[in-house]
Amino acid sequence: MSSTIVFIGAGNVATHMSKAFLKADNKVLQVYSRTIEHAQMLADEVHADFTNDLENIRNDADIYIFSVKDDALPEILHRMPKTGGIWIHTAGSVPQHIFAPYLTNYGVIYPLQTFSKNRSVSFSEIPIFIEASNAETRKIIESLATTLSSKVYYLVGEKRQYLHLSAVFACNFANHMYTLAADILENEGIPFDILKPLITETAKKITEMSPRDAQTGPAVRFDKSVMEKHLGLLKDEEKKRIYRLLSESIHKHATQND
Repeated sequence: MSSTIVFIGAGNVATHMSKAFLKADNKVLQVYSRTIEHAQMLADEVHADFTNDLENIRNDADIYIFSVKDDALPEILHRMPKTGGIWIHTAGSVPQHIFAPYLTNYGVIYPLQTFSKNRSVSFSEIPIFIEASNAETRKIIESLATTLSSKVYYLVGEKRQYLHLSAVFACNFANHMYTLAADILENEGIPFDILKPLITETAKKITEMSPRDAQTGPAVRFDKSVMEKHLGLLKDEEKKRIYRLLSESIHKHATQND
């Protein structure tokens, strides 16, 4: 059964999720953003109304999905008018009971993926982690989530926070390493594309073996000669600190079971 949805937020997650829900035959009724241009841009894409005033939020939707910055959510909830339906947030590190002072039916839909507005993703294979305030609400949220993905799991809030933490290491920190690598290459006039086959193979390897077994490089064997040469090439003290810290961590993990 399809649902009617209001999105509170028009950022990356809201953009991808609203389009995916629309494609799955749900109806997006309205998009809210404090920036009216952002609200209108997303609303036009999903054939919905839009507003930048919380007082104008519709009260007749089945589902209200809050997809905003974690630190903005408490203020938005405080200003949110009373509505029917179920309130859901999409955050990895926010407990579901943030909704408890406002209504009894609420929960979480947390898609474990990185989203950029201008890059399309397929929700069908994205793991989605849900939580709910009661058994009946869980059924509704689970049914809604399965319209997006075949991989829907129930995970309590504390575990979801650890999942989010691990995702920061695996995704955000890894991508920052690409940024630093790109800086080093740019300074020497070498295109970043040169590294893409290496990055692709590194990612593929961990689908076939553990990350620990896939680890290679001078830090594994603690090759001081190579590592000192690398440090000598780095002029930026921050990059030197990162190189030392990561090298020590790699070597420690490579040898702790020896």
